[in-house]
Amino acid sequence: MGLISNGSTIFDAGSMVAGGSMTFIKKLTASGSGTLSFVDGASGVVLDDTYKEYVFTFNNIHPATDAAVFQFNVSIDTGSNYNVVKTTTNFRAYHSESGSASSLNYHAGEDLAQGTGFQTLCYDIGNDGDQSASGSMTLFNPSSTTFVKHFISSCPMVINADYAAITNVAGYANTTSAVDAVQFKMNSGNIDVGDICLYGIA
Repeated sequence: MGLISNGSTIFDAGSMVAGGSMTFIKKLTASGSGTLSFVDGASGVVLDDTYKEYVFTFNNIHPATDAAVFQFNVSIDTGSNYNVVKTTTNFRAYHSESGSASSLNYHAGEDLAQGTGFQTLCYDIGNDGDQSASGSMTLFNPSSTTFVKHFISSCPMVINADYAAITNVAGYANTTSAVDAVQFKMNSGNIDVGDICLYGIA
């Protein structure tokens, strides 16, 4: 489905049509940050039944550590614990700058089967000056107390071996409790720079 601007910039205005209006909620900017957390009710964050769909956008996420993995987890206790059980699927494609290697494959090492750990969104991100990861993740109806919480993400990146790559991840947090916080981090080291924006879809 196409995205239609209201005549101003698409993302900054927070008014976009994609089956519903898109409202900007919060931007977090990394600066040597160990974690970036969106907690409902804290610092202007809305992550409740105001919207049934929430979108996080990642912009030039750059790790302090080479070949780091960008991950997320969710909480049902306003960020006291990020350990909700998840089942996920993960596949990726890559192509080297030299054209010597390419692949499309399921990445079994980066999925979860009823696991509580952090889920990979982008892997092996390089920390050279021209390497980073971007993309988005959609979380569906996190405030539901009836159904599990589905999510889907797509992240293009430049990995440390000078490959263009994209990772596509989907799955669900296997809880009927309301999810009220989402945290992002690297598996090693800090998020050097980059920003994450949160939007609600009406």
